Amino acid sequence: MTTTDIRNIFLHAVAAVHPQELMRKNVQVLPAARIINISGDEYRVPEHARVWVLGAGKAAAAMAQELEQLLLPHFPLQGLVITKYGHALPLQHLTLLEAGHPVPDENSVSASVKLQAIAAQVQPEDLVIFLLSGGASALLADVPAGSTLPEVQQLFTVLLNSGADIREMNVVRKHLSAIKGGQLAKNIYPATLCTLILSDVVGDDLSVIGSGPTVPDPSTFADTLQLLQQYHLPGKIAPALWQHIENGVAGKVPETPKPGDHHFKHTHNYLVGTNHIALEAAASKAGELGYYPVLLSDTITGDVHAVAEQLVQTALNYHGPLPACLLAGGETTVTITGNGLGGRNQQLALAAGIALAEHPHITFLSGGTDGSDGPTDAAGAIVDASTMKNARNRQLDANSFLRNNDALHFFSKAGGLLVTGPTQTNVMDLMILLITADTPEI
Repeated sequence: MTTTDIRNIFLHAVAAVHPQELMRKNVQVLPAARIINISGDEYRVPEHARVWVLGAGKAAAAMAQELEQLLLPHFPLQGLVITKYGHALPLQHLTLLEAGHPVPDENSVSASVKLQAIAAQVQPEDLVIFLLSGGASALLADVPAGSTLPEVQQLFTVLLNSGADIREMNVVRKHLSAIKGGQLAKNIYPATLCTLILSDVVGDDLSVIGSGPTVPDPSTFADTLQLLQQYHLPGKIAPALWQHIENGVAGKVPETPKPGDHHFKHTHNYLVGTNHIALEAAASKAGELGYYPVLLSDTITGDVHAVAEQLVQTALNYHGPLPACLLAGGETTVTITGNGLGGRNQQLALAAGIALAEHPHITFLSGGTDGSDGPTDAAGAIVDASTMKNARNRQLDANSFLRNNDALHFFSKAGGLLVTGPTQTNVMDLMILLITADTPEI
């Protein structure tokens, strides 16, 4: 019963941040006045002007599909959105391209070239609506002069495995790009640019989400150099990329546009979807199912093993009304030391499961709201004492799987994989603990 409940709470939270729901709340049309209302702000489109729609991210296709429903036939639309393989949806007027994530591929580069070419066609009186969600850093990929795509792919891979958080990774990515870090907004200026953003970043820092292509960038090439040294990466990236960064520090490569730059005068960024919205929906659903909801935090970060210990201890020390549902959100990090398969949510669930093996009154779920966890088809995993008992019966050494970063194969054999398929949204991860009044024997 608790396994069914915890899955339903997760799915209800994800549904609350689906682009269909979010776009309807934030975009309205007054066709007679040729006005598009975005989050309470009105934008009038002159008769001779065009409305362009651009976008990138795991949720970009769903955002574009709903935007077409809202704006057509009142405004003819043109443009291009880029999404991850498997996340495509049929669009009426807009072009949709799929590309590689979390490591960019040739389609990422070619799609970005096409998007920049469209941006170059925008006229000053036009309105550009940019749809941004997590994943855009890989999907909007370009290659610095003198470098190659394989070298950029290698850099993305070592960053993902370094233990750096999303903010740190995106500082580096922005300074190896001609489109990230506010540079797309600079290219679209002086046209009016409105960006609708789904946050996959703890703290909802707009300059970090998708590497902030329409947001002023406070970071510098010097910051990039410091981060690469901090994570001991200079020897792991191509000399051409290292030279590009050093040239930036020396002022030979232009910096990304900073806060106060006049190119952002007509740029308006709107945060429309967050992890907190999902957590509030999860709390509501938990209450409907008879659980007392407790929102712990929407800013969970840090190494998965430390986070697992923190969440488990919180559940074990809980003395409030029962049954209870403890809720948290954020994004953990994993330092890869093994050669297994999984993602941060599965690794977190396995670490928590080991700690909960003798506590049958607690069920734990960790899942990515985008429906994918690392390079796997699972969103995460659900684990309780019965999962761990099943593993022991099958002679599965949970600690061995954990050390090998092989949580996918552990849960494939022991049970507990959370598989949703692509959800068409992305607001980081949700962590849910159900605590029941009963403590049945294992």
